Amino acid sequence: MLIYQIGLVVVIAACIFGVIYMTGAVGKFGLIRKVSGQRKWVRCGISFALLLGLFLLFTFLMTVFDAVIIFLHVLFFFLIFDAVFRLIGKKEKEPPKVFWQGWLALAAAAVCLICGYFQCVHVWKTEYTLATDKTVGEVRIALLSDSHVGATFDGDGFASYIEEIMKQEPDLILIPGDFVDDDTTRADMLTACEALGKADPKYGIWFSYGNHDKGYGLRRDFSAEDLARALEENGVHILEDAAAYTGDLCLIGRKDASARSRRELAELLEGAEPGKYVIVLDHEPNDYDKEAATEADLVVSGHTHGGQLIPLGLIGRLFGGIDRTYGYEKRSGTDFIVTSGISNWAVHFKTGTRSEYVIITVRGK
Repeated sequence: MLIYQIGLVVVIAACIFGVIYMTGAVGKFGLIRKVSGQRKWVRCGISFALLLGLFLLFTFLMTVFDAVIIFLHVLFFFLIFDAVFRLIGKKEKEPPKVFWQGWLALAAAAVCLICGYFQCVHVWKTEYTLATDKTVGEVRIALLSDSHVGATFDGDGFASYIEEIMKQEPDLILIPGDFVDDDTTRADMLTACEALGKADPKYGIWFSYGNHDKGYGLRRDFSAEDLARALEENGVHILEDAAAYTGDLCLIGRKDASARSRRELAELLEGAEPGKYVIVLDHEPNDYDKEAATEADLVVSGHTHGGQLIPLGLIGRLFGGIDRTYGYEKRSGTDFIVTSGISNWAVHFKTGTRSEYVIITVRGK
């Protein structure tokens, strides 16, 4: 939790600095200079009103989190182009007729955010092929995490993605957490669960909890028990610090890392049937060394959203206790895959990655 608290303080500080800086920067645009004349206080007032109006507009059209992200990106590019022009330009006695650094900053921010929005709301397919010495033949696994139903698509949107995933003919579907969110409605939750009930992969659908699934008691009109009941009624197997078997596979779902009563993976594997291909669903990718020291063959995770925004992946690795932000890694014979998620939480931008579902082909003897 410390990393989130530090992040919140940094964002608040950046916003306060940004309002002060941007109030002065926006006042350099020609039209505002022309309207305000030499009255600096009028120029600052117009600039601040314009910033506040745009912030409220984006909050209304999207979310307050989106508005903050948009503001911080615009601030970043203003600072970059301001620094560049200071380095390469000469000091002028009078302000230039065209505030080039401002226009370039707005253009760069717009391109970055438009691409980030598209990468968030559009979903790609990502594929991996893994090899094992165990006798499993060939198994196709569909991995989808962090749907946060209601964030970038509703229950019907989730259902359409399940139909697309089933066209890939997976043998099983894995959902390692954050299926729903605090903003998910009961209607969307039920529609999404019913969509899973219509899917019928050979080895079933397996679910483990993420940090959002049980809710934080804020706004939801359904309980954690309602979610569990809806999933089970639609044939979804819930694994919460438990193991189960299907075909030549041993599936283990761990409690989220935030759970106080979470057991070690080594305990969960005690007495496991030998020779089974062991797949672990662990929402947060932050226990790699201990998991690699067990008999686990594959560990799948989400949670990180692939870094989501460009600096967050690095911050998470340095300070957030995350072993991997995105992609594939192998440690001591154990394969690890972290997906960026099929959706996002609160923010409709992914500048550091893109939304995806994953198809994993495991080839054994």
